[in-house]
Amino acid sequence: MQADYAIIGGGIVGLSVAWGLQRRGLRVVVLDGSDGDFRASRGNFGLIWVQGKGLKEPRYAAWTRRSANAWAAFASELSDGTGRDLWLKQDGGYEIFFEEEEMARAATAYEGLKANLGGDYPFELLGGNALRQEEPAIGPKAVGAILHAEDGHTSPLLLLRALADDVRRLGGQVLTGKQVVAVERPDGFRVACADGTRVDSGKLVLAAGLGAAVLGPMLGFQAKVRPQRGQILITEKLPKLLNRPTVDLRQVEEGGFQIGATNEEVGFDDHTTQPAMARLAARAVETIPALARAQLVRSWGALRVMTPDGLPIYQESETMPGAFLVTCHSGITLAAAHAFCLPDWLEARADAPDLSAFSEARFSL
Repeated sequence: MQADYAIIGGGIVGLSVAWGLQRRGLRVVVLDGSDGDFRASRGNFGLIWVQGKGLKEPRYAAWTRRSANAWAAFASELSDGTGRDLWLKQDGGYEIFFEEEEMARAATAYEGLKANLGGDYPFELLGGNALRQEEPAIGPKAVGAILHAEDGHTSPLLLLRALADDVRRLGGQVLTGKQVVAVERPDGFRVACADGTRVDSGKLVLAAGLGAAVLGPMLGFQAKVRPQRGQILITEKLPKLLNRPTVDLRQVEEGGFQIGATNEEVGFDDHTTQPAMARLAARAVETIPALARAQLVRSWGALRVMTPDGLPIYQESETMPGAFLVTCHSGITLAAAHAFCLPDWLEARADAPDLSAFSEARFSL
């Protein structure tokens, strides 16, 4: 089996890159793992989120905004190609505060980021009354919110399905249940899977999430990724109570509320725990008191893919040129940039984005 690119990893990151390459006429084979693998793409919160990103690294804020601003075109093209509605809603999102001092500190940080970005960073401070004019269901304990106009949310599962469908429609291959066991370099790359599948490709992209920690060193990468557990609760379908998502609460198209998420350093344990779920539920009720009467219908834990500083890694291997590592914990937010912009970087075009800030060299400083 031959391709211009072999993509190891069939989650949202890998499929977004594959889709972007395939739509440019490059032949792509995606090697996806088994259903037993840890899959952030099937357990994440579904936010397209700008605020809070890049406070210590403005280049990450700019990259995030670039992707967020391309999301409407990205979703439209995917929907046209597959007939799938991705349930995209992108008219802003909130970070809600329950202490004036905390809100003031956040506003100061955003003003600093805005200055670093040349004054272009659209956020708005809403006091408690202004917030409740926008969102009448918000409880009385909330002192206000920061509203970022570029934030929004989508359905991760519909996005995942649409990407896989459209990669195939465009002529690419998405192979599931493939465990990569070796990568050789006879002439280009030869990727070997446990079931005997072989893919020969000119270039290779490692987008295997937490699996990069094992496969990365084979290709000359440090691949410093670790798991971080996030637990999420889902309510029954409810009447409309929330117009825009918050950083930890969103009402999906079908009416249910998604409540999240924890940030736990527990290794490769993706179980749910009662204390964490109780904290999530209490915070949700504090934000929207009407949720106290809602029935919970399910919960889950999923593992984020985290780097030491929380930023993405975009790196070409020094020992195996033509092999690239692409990993991040914001696969939904960055999907549009990965689809529209990353192919230029992979192909070393003159107009490619400068992603040097996200190389592995920063871990050696």
